[in-house]
Amino acid sequence: MTPSNSDEFDPEARDQREIGREMVDQSTGLGSVMAHFYRGEMDRETTWRQRLDESTKWAVTVIAAILTYAFASSGTSHAVLLAGMVIVAIFLGIEARRYQDYDVYRARIRLLQENLFANALDPSSGVEHDDWREELSDDLRNPTLKVPYRSALSHRLRRVYLALFAVLLAGWIFRITVLSSGPVSEVAALGSLPGIVILAAVGMFYIVAIAVTFWPHPRYAKGEFSEVDAGEWK
Repeated sequence: MTPSNSDEFDPEARDQREIGREMVDQSTGLGSVMAHFYRGEMDRETTWRQRLDESTKWAVTVIAAILTYAFASSGTSHAVLLAGMVIVAIFLGIEARRYQDYDVYRARIRLLQENLFANALDPSSGVEHDDWREELSDDLRNPTLKVPYRSALSHRLRRVYLALFAVLLAGWIFRITVLSSGPVSEVAALGSLPGIVILAAVGMFYIVAIAVTFWPHPRYAKGEFSEVDAGEWK
C-alpha cells in the first residue's frame, strides 16, 4: 500500500474533513504539540487517580484499625464503630471531590481519544463530537467540573464506600447484639442519648447512603467501562 501524501488531502472529503489539514501537515507541528498535550493530560489524570487510591487506602486502614480495637476487649464501647462511620464518611466526601477533579482530565483525554486518535486510525467512522476542537479549546480557557458532586458521591459509593459502610454496620450490629447483654435499645445508648435515638440516626444515615447510591440520575461521566458490556477485541 502506498503511503498517502499530505498534498492529496481533501478537506471536503467525508472521511478526511474531521481531522483538518493542520493535523496531518507535518510542517505545522500541531500533531507533535497534541502528542505532548495528551501526555501531559495523561500525567495529570494519573496523579488524580493516585490521589483517589490514597484516600481509599486510608479509609480501609482506618476501618481495619477500628475493627481491631472494637473487638479487642469486651469492654470497648461501640461508639468507636460509630466514630468509624463518621471518619469514613469524611473520606467519602474528600474522595468525591477528588473524583470531580480527576474527571476533568479524564474527560479531556476521552475527547482526544474519541475524536483525534480514533479518527486518525479510521477516518471513515467520523468523530463523536463535530465541534470537539472548539469544546476542548473552550474547556482549556474556562475549565469546568464535568460531574456534579452528588453524581461523584454516588459513583464512589457504588465502587468502594457502600461496601466499607456495610462492613462497619455489620461490626456495629454484632457488637451491640452478640457481644453485649441486655436489650439492644439500652446497649446502643451513648451517654445521655437514648439507644432508640442512636438506632434511628444510624438507620437514617444508611438509608440516605443507599438512596444517594442507587437513586436514578443522569450519567455525566462519559466513557465509563461500567456503561458497556464486555466485548471481544482479539
